[in-house]
Amino acid sequence: MKLFESLKDFPSLKIGDLTARIPIIQGGMGVGVSLSGLASAVANEGGVGVISAAMIGNAEPDIAKDPAGAHIRALQREIRKARELTKGVLGVNVMVALSNFADMVSTSIREGIDVLFCGAGLPLDLPKYLTEGAKTKLVPIISSGRAAAVLCKKWLSRFNVLPDAFVVEGPKAGGHLGFKPEQVDNPAFSLENIVPEVIEAVKPFEDAMGKRIPTIAAGGVYTGEDICRLLGLGAAGVQMGTRFVATVECDADEEFKQAYVRAKKEDIVIIQSPVGMPGRAVKGPFLEDVAQGHRRPKACAYKCIVTCDHTKSPYCIAQALVNAMKGKLKHGFAFAGANAWRVDSIVTVRDLVSQLRDEFLRFCGKKD
Repeated sequence: MKLFESLKDFPSLKIGDLTARIPIIQGGMGVGVSLSGLASAVANEGGVGVISAAMIGNAEPDIAKDPAGAHIRALQREIRKARELTKGVLGVNVMVALSNFADMVSTSIREGIDVLFCGAGLPLDLPKYLTEGAKTKLVPIISSGRAAAVLCKKWLSRFNVLPDAFVVEGPKAGGHLGFKPEQVDNPAFSLENIVPEVIEAVKPFEDAMGKRIPTIAAGGVYTGEDICRLLGLGAAGVQMGTRFVATVECDADEEFKQAYVRAKKEDIVIIQSPVGMPGRAVKGPFLEDVAQGHRRPKACAYKCIVTCDHTKSPYCIAQALVNAMKGKLKHGFAFAGANAWRVDSIVTVRDLVSQLRDEFLRFCGKKD
């Protein structure tokens, strides 16, 4: 018997009183990879479209003179532009490690964003930014049941609230990873293991407060069959990044997208990021130069990540990611998920969602 025998479409994703028509969240991807163009396209297909706040104002003319103002202005503009393009559900991803975390969170809430996703650190004080009447849902990104329980306890004791959902990100994700290097390939830390772990960890808090806290699976989700399998483990939805890079609507340069199309399996590598975390990226000339010790930042123009010490860094990751997003891959690199090598073409968001739906129903439901 199929898991969702009576389904003729994707199930919806409910986060509190917010409903997305399909259980797919587009992962927030910086720097400039997921802005209003991609986010609105995903939201129009029924998913949750997500703008990344990381270095969002880097193209503003006054970025050097007024970085704080430039980033706030750019985030406001992208949220408003996305709102003009869709009536669907929109989110903003803000890394806890960003030096302007407070500005980006406050701006998102002030602009009435539907969902805030916060990872790259535990957002222990996130609820303090909620203003009276704000309807923004707060969704931490974590990588273990222990982290989920810690956040629930802290938020309850300090703010008497619980997270509206959790995104649990496994070690096959792209970008910075919430795992030690030796854990990345350890089956014990696979998404299939940590999703049930998170669900079990949050259940006592759900029961005590009478609140549903959906778990959303992320990291290496590639096909509709993957979505079916993870929903079968109890996840309420999935977050996908890599697949949405390879779309027409993705806000990155075409050359960035083609790096995925060209990549072979052996080109997807784990690197040690200057911010002190392992990350997954597409191998290229820039990273080869880094490996040979040919890169060294002369100064820090961005001061974007609180854990980054540019005096000890082999390169400026902000500049490398900005260059990559602009298609200058000799001077930067593309972050990517473990399955990026499987990408063989650039498609529209609509066609991608349609393909995922067909695959999901083939494995999970019934399509007439």
